[in-house]
Amino acid sequence: MFDLTLYTDFILEKLLELLAIDSPTGYTADAAQYVFDVFSLLGYKPQKTIKGGILVNLSQDHTENGGLLLESHVDTLGGMVSRIKSDGRLEITRLGGMNPNNAETENVRIVTKFNGIYEGTCQLQNASIHVNGKYNDIKREWNTMEIVLDEDVSSKEETEALGISVGDIICFEPRSRITKSGYIKSRFLDDKLSVAILFGFAKAIRDEKLSLSRPVWVHVTVFEEVGHGGAASVPAGVTEAISVDMGCVGEGLSCTEKQVSICAKDSGGPYSYETVKALTAAAKESQVDYAVDIYPFYGSDVEATLSAGHDLAFGLIGPGVYASHGYERSHRNGTENTLRLLIGYTSEKQNV
Repeated sequence: MFDLTLYTDFILEKLLELLAIDSPTGYTADAAQYVFDVFSLLGYKPQKTIKGGILVNLSQDHTENGGLLLESHVDTLGGMVSRIKSDGRLEITRLGGMNPNNAETENVRIVTKFNGIYEGTCQLQNASIHVNGKYNDIKREWNTMEIVLDEDVSSKEETEALGISVGDIICFEPRSRITKSGYIKSRFLDDKLSVAILFGFAKAIRDEKLSLSRPVWVHVTVFEEVGHGGAASVPAGVTEAISVDMGCVGEGLSCTEKQVSICAKDSGGPYSYETVKALTAAAKESQVDYAVDIYPFYGSDVEATLSAGHDLAFGLIGPGVYASHGYERSHRNGTENTLRLLIGYTSEKQNV
């Protein structure tokens, strides 16, 4: 295997750029355009789907059947304005699985439909602990939280005058950083880290002139967090689909942030046994640091693909990510191991 260090550096560079683009489900056009532009600059010919995702063929010399579709998603958790309160503050309805316990005290951006972007903070109602004697006892639920605008407003009418209205998007600050020890910390590593890994994979195919064993497509979806991201846009000739998403790290699982995870089963049921077996064999052959795990509370793009009626073998891999749907953490080693597995699984043996 050639040295992957430069490709891992490229992945992390693109990851930080992508994390800086707000893209909660339903507000993904800017992030999707970024994905389109990166694949274009790498020499590929991406397509925009009507739904808003990006589809790209990484092996345009292949036309036969038996193709592989790699699915990642650029949409993230977030929120939407559900009501403007009488004091000018905002009620929020979540987009995807955003948890109020993980959202409290986070800075947010409110993207209006026609009047620009405003800043604010997600807070518990009556958030001053020196005033609220029940602060510690209040359960953090969306009906006990609110968005406090960083504007001089104290009424519904004043907030409406800013151009803020029901249905506007609420984006949470990602707080992205990479430590000297190689840890990657940010909201929304699910799934922007794996999208960036696919950038590195595409760059390696081009730069190293890798010969792929079959047609390989990438679909970067934009509705995964609400369950239907991968339901459409499967290219003709594809017979296997693999979600490249986050790998779970937590109590009872063996994966760490420094490994690539191969999922054998999640809340939707088992993945294709032959695909899991083949991914594991490729990991061993390519000397990848990996783990095989079962995720108790998880769903993926590829399950949406299957639910839409596509007849495919299917699997799921991803870099280990701790504290999923919160302030997430991974590591550059897990990034590199995921890239190594993708190359080992798709390339002709003489290349790896």
